[in-house]
Amino acid sequence: MLKITIPGQELWDEGKEEFVNTKGTTLQLEHSLVSLSKWESKWHKPFLGKGDKTVEETVDYIRCMTLTQNVDPSVYGFITNEIIGQVSDYIDDSMTATWFSKEEKGNTSQEAVTAELIYYWMVALNIPFECQKWHLNRLLTLIRVCNVKNAPPEKLSQKEITKRTAAINAARRKAHKSKGRK
Repeated sequence: MLKITIPGQELWDEGKEEFVNTKGTTLQLEHSLVSLSKWESKWHKPFLGKGDKTVEETVDYIRCMTLTQNVDPSVYGFITNEIIGQVSDYIDDSMTATWFSKEEKGNTSQEAVTAELIYYWMVALNIPFECQKWHLNRLLTLIRVCNVKNAPPEKLSQKEITKRTAAINAARRKAHKSKGRK
């Protein structure tokens, strides 16, 4: 969970012709499948992916991430670039000690990853729905781990099988001090 503080502001109220002070607000945020789903249902496009987001879309994602109850909607108008940077760093954090080798990295599919696709993966892999509230990167890592662990072992090529058999035979000949069959 990320906590950000949006500082209080001094604003001019044109109707009353006076300055008005707003209170600072602390927001608790979580980058989760739930927040992703809320954002995608509003914007009708995948959040994850290569396309840049407008400031309006970014601020709205912060709104979707908000766990704090009864937040005055005007607070989101005071989000600074510095706060957006903090949120971006939090979104990019892996939130796990798990890492993948070079061969296992990345999604080679051109399929757009949406909330519904992630929910499908959760169902297919029997991942409980309470994980939808986890940091999204942690959930995606769990999905990748399940896929790696559930994958059938790689089949060796004929060349690899021959090389492996030759190594095993050589080790056996050495262990038994034999020269093999002639």
